[in-house]
Amino acid sequence: MSATNGAQSLYDGLVAHGLLVPVGAAGVFGRGAVFEDVLDRFNALVTRTGASDRAESVMFPPVIDRRVLDRVRYLESFPQLCGSVHSFFGDPKRAAELAEQSAQGGDWGPYLGQTGVVLAPACCYPLYPTLAGTLPPGGRVVSLLGWAYRHEPSAEPTRMQAFRVREFIRAGAPDEVLEWRDRWLDLGVGLLESLGLPTQTDVATDPFFGRRGKMMGASQKEQKLKFEVMVPVISETEPTALCSFNYHQDKFGAEFDILTADGAVAHTACLGFGMERVVMALFKVHGFVPESWPAAVRRQLWP
Repeated sequence: MSATNGAQSLYDGLVAHGLLVPVGAAGVFGRGAVFEDVLDRFNALVTRTGASDRAESVMFPPVIDRRVLDRVRYLESFPQLCGSVHSFFGDPKRAAELAEQSAQGGDWGPYLGQTGVVLAPACCYPLYPTLAGTLPPGGRVVSLLGWAYRHEPSAEPTRMQAFRVREFIRAGAPDEVLEWRDRWLDLGVGLLESLGLPTQTDVATDPFFGRRGKMMGASQKEQKLKFEVMVPVISETEPTALCSFNYHQDKFGAEFDILTADGAVAHTACLGFGMERVVMALFKVHGFVPESWPAAVRRQLWP
């Protein structure tokens, strides 16, 4: 089966069983009650798996101060993914013109101006400014669950414009951070395989933009800064990344003045499970009715 046919077959099955709810826009859909129940139970399993980290739990909204993206130079690397929030700032006359344009199906974008927030492209971005200062001995581990937005409209159901990520972020000394990242790589593989998902692990790169981006991606791959765990959801030959494990070195520590207890610039790493992708993988591998899933898988999710 081709990737195109595989994507359509999965999407049609998810919709037919009420797991996804079409809303018209590519890469945007509602989630049914059963889909959400599986997602919540997988989230609880991740929490149990990472219990020894004693992570602090923080929640952020799906929008962040746009100055965060400026500080991390996001637009230099990923301009194609950015989602900027715009609103109306005009007078009554302009408001009437805006309404008329909208009613006629015209372009009303020119009537809007950029606000001070953008849609969060990654759940961890709003965290780093809050870590500024000196970390406690041993550093910090923080757990997040939130929405991310990336402008990648697609008919392929696992490539969403808005999706949730369960993340853990580690900040501390380089050896602490790398040991943690590598330990979680093993934990992540074990967790997905315990759910009957066939995994593959490989060095990966972020979707950097343009010629400069190709060089950045090559450097990232050479240094093995990013790993992904993949499962054949749409295609056997092009498996889907369900989680990633990223070592940032001192990028965020230097930019946001995050220091270790001994005064050195802190290093950071993060791992993220694409929640909707994991759930879709489970439905793809085990079928669209959770009651019929293997008993070992159900014990993991419904202990």
